Amino acid sequence: MHQTLTSPRRRTLLAAAGAAALTSPLSVLAQGAEEIVIGGSIPLTGVFAFAGVGINAGIGDYVKMVNDAGGIKGRKLKYVPEDTGYKVDVSVAAYKKITSQNKVNLYYGDSTGFSKTINPELDRAGSTLMAGASFASELNDPAKYPNQFLVGPDYTEMFGILLKHIAKEKPGAKVAFVYSDSEFGRDPIEKSEAAAKALGLSVPVKIMTPAGSVDVSGEVIKLRRAAPDYTIFHGYILAPIPEFITQGKQQGMTSKWMGTFWTMDSSTVMKMGPDGDGFMGVMPYRYYYDTEKAPMLEKIRALRPEYQSTAYIQGFLAAMLFTEAAKRTLDAGKPLDGKNLKAALNSIKDFDTGGLIGVPITISGNSIPVGRVYRADMKAQKMVAASDWIKL
Repeated sequence: MHQTLTSPRRRTLLAAAGAAALTSPLSVLAQGAEEIVIGGSIPLTGVFAFAGVGINAGIGDYVKMVNDAGGIKGRKLKYVPEDTGYKVDVSVAAYKKITSQNKVNLYYGDSTGFSKTINPELDRAGSTLMAGASFASELNDPAKYPNQFLVGPDYTEMFGILLKHIAKEKPGAKVAFVYSDSEFGRDPIEKSEAAAKALGLSVPVKIMTPAGSVDVSGEVIKLRRAAPDYTIFHGYILAPIPEFITQGKQQGMTSKWMGTFWTMDSSTVMKMGPDGDGFMGVMPYRYYYDTEKAPMLEKIRALRPEYQSTAYIQGFLAAMLFTEAAKRTLDAGKPLDGKNLKAALNSIKDFDTGGLIGVPITISGNSIPVGRVYRADMKAQKMVAASDWIKL
C-alpha cells in the first residue's frame, strides 16, 4: 500500500489533479476574492513624518480609486501600513508583523537603511515586490536587489539630470557640490564628479557638513572662493541650505542654487524666504498645482482640494506601479510573487502615468531615470518648470 501511494504513476495523477484544480472555475472564484495586499513601513511620526503622512495618503487614495473602480481582475487591493517613526528596527518589526498576518505581495519601505536590511529576507521569501522612499544609488542594481525598485531616478541619476541641464544652459560651467556627512549625503558625489567632467563641467569644490549643521560661515567662505556658477546641495531636507544661500548672497556670490528630491517639496522651498527665489532642483513628478494636462492630477485635486506634497505624489505613483505590476502578472496567468511582479514591472514601456510624470516611462532596471528642473517663484509661491523633461 505504502508503495502505491508514492509510485511514479500515482504522483503523476496527483500532480495532474492539482493542475486541474488550479484551472477549475471554483479555484478562480476563490482567487478572485483574495485581496492583493500592499504592506507599508510608513514614518507617520519622527523626523520624516512630513513625508510619511503624504506617502500614506497617496498610497491610500490610489488604493481607494482602484477599489472603487472594481479592483484588479475582480480582486480588491488592501493597504496595511504601520508607523515606524523612521527607525530601521521598528520598520523591520513592522514588516514582520504585517507579513505574518497577511499574504503580502507588495511592500513600501521607509528608508535606505530598511531597504538594505530587509533585502536578504525579501530574497529568501521571494513573495514580494518592494519600493519605497529611498532613491539610494546602491539599490539601483537588479542583481543585488532583484525584488526592489525606486519610484524615480536614483540620487546619482538626479545629479545627472541637473548636470545635463547645466551643461546645456552654460557649457563649461563650474559646479560646487555641498552635501551632508551621511550615507544619504555621500551617495552620488563620487560618480557625479566623473559625470560632470564627462559633460565638460568642472567641480572646483566639494564641501561636506554635518547633517543638521547650523553654523556654516567657514564653509561659505570656501564656497565663495571657488566662485561656482552652480551649487548643488544634497543630503539635506532644508537646513543648512538657506544659511548657505543667504550668506553667499551677502558675500556677493552669483551662483545658482540647486537641490535634489527631498528638498524640493513646495512647502520646503518656500520656507527659504526671499533669498530662495530662483532656487532650482530636480523633480521626477509634476507638482500638485501644475497646469499642464495631467488627468491623474485632476483626479487627485478633485479628491483633495488642498495642496498635496511631492511625497504624496511619490506614494500615489508607487501604488500605481505596484498595481500595474500586479495587473500584468495576473493577465499573464502567473502567480503574484516577487520574481513575476518584478518581471511585469520591467515590461513597462512608454507607460502613461496620467501625467504625474510628464513623459511616458519605461522601467528597464530598478529606477525611472527621468526628471525635470523646477525653479522657485517666490512671488507666485510656486515651483515653475525650468526645463523640459530630461531622460537619461
